[in-house]
Amino acid sequence: MKPLFITFCSDHRPGRIPSGVWALGFVSLLMDVSSEMIHSLLPLFMVTTLGTGAIAVGIVEGLAESIALIVKVFSGALSDYLGRRKPLALFGYALSALTKPLFAMSSSLGLVVIARLLDRVGKGVRGAPRDALVADITPPPLRGAAFGLRQSLDTVGAFLGPVLAVALMLLWADDFRAVFWVAVVPGLMAVALLQFGVQEPESSKVHKGINPITAKNLASLSRAYWWVVGIGAVFTLARFSEAFLVLRAQQVGMSIAFAPLVMVAMNLVYATTAYPFGRLADHVSHGKLLGFGLLVLIAADGVLAAAGNWGIAVVGVGLWGMHMGITQGLLAAMIAEHAPADLRGTAYGIFNLACGVAMLVASVLAGLLWDQLGPSSTFWAGAVFCLLAIGGLVLYPVGGTDSRTA
Repeated sequence: MKPLFITFCSDHRPGRIPSGVWALGFVSLLMDVSSEMIHSLLPLFMVTTLGTGAIAVGIVEGLAESIALIVKVFSGALSDYLGRRKPLALFGYALSALTKPLFAMSSSLGLVVIARLLDRVGKGVRGAPRDALVADITPPPLRGAAFGLRQSLDTVGAFLGPVLAVALMLLWADDFRAVFWVAVVPGLMAVALLQFGVQEPESSKVHKGINPITAKNLASLSRAYWWVVGIGAVFTLARFSEAFLVLRAQQVGMSIAFAPLVMVAMNLVYATTAYPFGRLADHVSHGKLLGFGLLVLIAADGVLAAAGNWGIAVVGVGLWGMHMGITQGLLAAMIAEHAPADLRGTAYGIFNLACGVAMLVASVLAGLLWDQLGPSSTFWAGAVFCLLAIGGLVLYPVGGTDSRTA
């Protein structure tokens, strides 16, 4: 008996992205609508309603995002051990959905921290198994496009969320808590779609009971894989929490009700560029394309550092979204390219562990620089880390597709 919803299975027809990737993309879209309705308002809620400073925002955001990335190493390895991806992904999405009411009930920083961390634990649990599942069901020549498509649909949700947040804030006279309650609904819809509308392919269930985290298995991961991990970590140091984009826009003159539109602008650019650049990644040098993405981030940092009004800041935010579209699906495809199928979940987990530590350092440093030296210093520091990552790419041009020409 097929599920009530359309069953999304692998579709390996030549040149066609498997329908399971579309399904996972729509699950991500719904969850991002839910999450971004809250996260686009949360830094302002913390600063204006709870009275915290930028350093507190940096610590909370850094802890939240780094925990999400660190948890992925365990969920990814567990998915390899069990030979199953979907159950872990389902648990992660459900946990995130069930934490949303805590934001609406928060009257102190403590409950916000608990809600934010649990929400990101859910993200961490689902992330590596979901990415491994995308790689499992997609033929290698289409992986750049598949990851770009999933990321694009994910990002559509990420800009719809702030749009809804702004509309409801205007409708309800800046009532943060009412908006947070509405965010519960799309989160639950995402869980239902994953449960009833997605089937896991049999091909991802063949390694059950094998411990993926052994010295032998880790040693079998290639030098190119470890270099991607290193470059990704340095890159993450340059890409601190997007909460600072919202704060920057508000700091240079954007009103509180409209500040979430910063995330709309970023995610609109992100969504429209992720799939085209994902397709491009299937035909050009991965290393060169990643280097281009880093140059775009340097440009974004420069514009945001020099912005004197919110209009200029939005230009920088758009460039930030473009660099995300260029690089995020690309990095996922590079990991899939250099990791064996039976260690794919573990490989994504290790990659995200390294990026998780870097995200914590980056966001805390960003908040510290913001409070001590001013907002511009935060973005100039990000540009410096970009230059370090570019230096790493020059020393070793990562990606087995570097032999391709554009």
